[in-house]
Amino acid sequence: MRADSVALSRLSEDLRMANKAIGTIEQYLASIRRFEAFVGMDLAEVRQEAIRKWADHLRFQALSNSRLGLHYSALKFLFARTLGQPEKVAWISIPRSKAPMRVILSRGEVTRLLGSFTSAKYRMFFTLIYATGLRIREASLLETGDIDAMQHVIYIRNGKGDRDRMVPLSPRLYKQLRAYYHYERPAKPWLFATRVGQPLCHDTARLALLRAAAAAGIGKLVTPHLLRHAFATHLLEGGTDLRKIQVLLGHTSLTSTAIYTHVLASQIAAVRSPLEDLPD
Repeated sequence: MRADSVALSRLSEDLRMANKAIGTIEQYLASIRRFEAFVGMDLAEVRQEAIRKWADHLRFQALSNSRLGLHYSALKFLFARTLGQPEKVAWISIPRSKAPMRVILSRGEVTRLLGSFTSAKYRMFFTLIYATGLRIREASLLETGDIDAMQHVIYIRNGKGDRDRMVPLSPRLYKQLRAYYHYERPAKPWLFATRVGQPLCHDTARLALLRAAAAAGIGKLVTPHLLRHAFATHLLEGGTDLRKIQVLLGHTSLTSTAIYTHVLASQIAAVRSPLEDLPD
């Protein structure tokens, strides 16, 4: 067994000992595998210069601060915890995520976007994300058995923090899913699968989304999470209670969901204060 494979195996064990969520473990491992391929050598022997080159490479990928922070966090965990070489990554600072929801997709933009996919599979995949507010990982790991047509819900069994939940299965979404499934016939048990029968590749899906956004003439950086934001924002605009949106998104704290309220400033400003009804 190669030394780099040993390092990855140890990293996986250390992440589990640290009680990291399954999704976090998978993301860290995927990031380090890319780093390993980039440097092409034993991870324990990598010098700081090579780590800096990888960091520079990442910065030129137009990644969000949260995605860039994930890659940096994976590096810091690998070298500081697993390899016991914290001095190699001591210079790395995790970038702060910008205030969420600065960019919003309108309903019209969502319509144009979903109509611009050339692939039925990716059109359905991102339609599902918009219709349910799922994270890309949650959507990619859906199995056909998670679709409950009788109860009109979809079961999410791979949520963030290993928390299960349900999201609504609307009649329109169910109709589209049935048509997609009969056309695509994905490999069992997955609802969305690659040609070799694996869950849908996130990077390939993101690329398909960017191409659809360009074809739709949307001058924004469109990400899967932006569709999740659109789901929550449009629900809130339609009058759905914030607490219900919290449950649908799988947020443990209402504070996380409250970020969506800023988009409704005009509606908040339109609320009539009881002061106005007091006699002069």
